[in-house]
Amino acid sequence: MTLLSGFGLLPARARAQSFDVLNEVALCYNAAATWYEAAAGNGRTLQSLEWQPFGREYGWETYLPMTQQEIGTRCGASTPAFAAALAAFQARYGLQADGRFGPATFEVLKGIWQERRPFVMARVRGECPAYPERQSLEEFDWREETIQRPGRMGQPVAIAAYRRMVRDARAEVPELAANPNLLTVYSTYRHPDIDGVRCEDEANCDGLRRASCSAHRTGWAFDINVGEAPGYGIASTNAYNRLVQSRGPAYRWLVRNAARYGFVNYIYEPWHWEYVGPEASYAP
Repeated sequence: MTLLSGFGLLPARARAQSFDVLNEVALCYNAAATWYEAAAGNGRTLQSLEWQPFGREYGWETYLPMTQQEIGTRCGASTPAFAAALAAFQARYGLQADGRFGPATFEVLKGIWQERRPFVMARVRGECPAYPERQSLEEFDWREETIQRPGRMGQPVAIAAYRRMVRDARAEVPELAANPNLLTVYSTYRHPDIDGVRCEDEANCDGLRRASCSAHRTGWAFDINVGEAPGYGIASTNAYNRLVQSRGPAYRWLVRNAARYGFVNYIYEPWHWEYVGPEASYAP
């Protein structure tokens, strides 16, 4: 059976959607032959690259959706069009414009993404943002919380933007509409004292710095349920869990659309999103 066999038997709407997909695939391979070798290299390293972006990891597929969004393509990592778009990005930032994904290119990407987070920039300046009074915060509806319990809080402007974002995501993506747990929140505002106790009790919070100064202290940071790999938790930093999350419909939609609602992602944690406002969150 050929790729187009049976195409004419599809309903009109399905034919239009299929044509769009086929056309997009064709465009991804419609690039200069110059980029075919780089494309093949990217396809090989997508699963095999041994590197340390945050610690020892293999492959870079987890970071593919954010990279695609940043360089302005939806083409797969092993396509010439992806390599060409990556080369254009590399040239803009003074990197070797060879179209190959590697640690040096990722460091530039990571820097761009981190600079969009005011909390990170404050930490770079040696500052820890003040935490708000609880009276200035708003509670989420219990149905917006992953385990459906009351008491989750956040900045009112951020909650309003979150609600618009979730409403639109579920309207656009049937898989998200069918799974009411996806895109709910499970960690929002946390008083600094709570982080301190958690770090002491669990010994898993990256030391005193995180205990004394977490983005969650601001009320602008939300951990959003983007799914999980079987046998792992929704906040597991296991490499396989994060890879599965990056492939899921919730994370993919957020990467492509969250900036319009004012949210940016902490790239190491697919679930962690911070409200910075639509202007500050701009991404190409």
